[in-house]
Amino acid sequence: MSPAALVGENSVTIVGIRFRPAGRIYYFDPQGASYTTGQYVIVETVRGIEAGRVVIAPKKIAEKDVSDPLKPALRLASEDELRMMLSFKSKEKEALVQCAFHVKQHQLPMKLVEAEYTFDGSRLTFYFTADERVDFRALVRDLAATFRTRIELRQIGARDQAKLQGGVGICGKTLCCSSWIADFGVVSIKMAKEQDLPLNPAKISGVCGRLLCCLAYENDTYVQARQTLPSVGAFLDTPGGQGRVVSINVPKSSVELLLESGVIIQWPVEQNEMKGGGCGSCGMSKANGGGCGSGPGCSSGKSGGTGGCASGGACSCGKSGAKAAGEGGKESSGGCSSCGVKRGGTPGVSLRST
Repeated sequence: MSPAALVGENSVTIVGIRFRPAGRIYYFDPQGASYTTGQYVIVETVRGIEAGRVVIAPKKIAEKDVSDPLKPALRLASEDELRMMLSFKSKEKEALVQCAFHVKQHQLPMKLVEAEYTFDGSRLTFYFTADERVDFRALVRDLAATFRTRIELRQIGARDQAKLQGGVGICGKTLCCSSWIADFGVVSIKMAKEQDLPLNPAKISGVCGRLLCCLAYENDTYVQARQTLPSVGAFLDTPGGQGRVVSINVPKSSVELLLESGVIIQWPVEQNEMKGGGCGSCGMSKANGGGCGSGPGCSSGKSGGTGGCASGGACSCGKSGAKAAGEGGKESSGGCSSCGVKRGGTPGVSLRST
């Protein structure tokens, strides 16, 4: 929001802090201090004193955009605190191994994912996955006696596990959840259906075993595009005859048509739009003052202005009536030797020769 937009309404100054790579951004009160992005600051949270990295420099936002009261950003992290943070960071893998040993001793049905120290070592958090609730009270007592610090165990889901551990997706790139996604959105099987993707769990599931997050990226585009494209089962007229829509290709803005002859063709949807006086049904444009859909004798049954196959205008095959008559059709009947459309007794009605 621009500063001009904040005039006349209450505003607050915030600083955006992130505690984990690709984690959520939390707002804090900078208390008049000037921080720059990339700096580590000591902040007060509901879980105690923690260190986080500045990702949004102090700025003013509307007070209505802040849902909870702002906790204070206490100070900039000192060099000693940063060294201490790196020291405890190096001990996390060893702590995970020791915790796994205690889990095996207690025979608990849980899978450890990661261990995390606070910057000063005052709290050690273990993240784990499990199919059901786990009674780990005895485990916590053993861990507290081993590490001599406050112990916290957190059960997480499969998507959170992939976010913490990272990896490479089927696209060959780093997982979106571990590289830039801050919050998990809703992904449903309906999104895969909207995009005509194969409903094969192996192809539409990520390394976490859940539906791919990227199914939601283009879903809105597909939904909007389908509103302008003909639906499956609709009939369209082409120079080769009438065809039924059997599938839709949204990226190419085309459809697959099953013609009366049994042939399947790719048909660009733009050809069915009215351009330059063309026919909105069969997509043929006017030629020499007469159009397929704008004059009598159109194979799509449209009638309108002057011209058309029966009146010497363009036929659905792209040839004019006069030219078609010269190639073998009779001018009195207005027949076309190329497509077999003959002039009926009633203008605007065409019959297809057999």
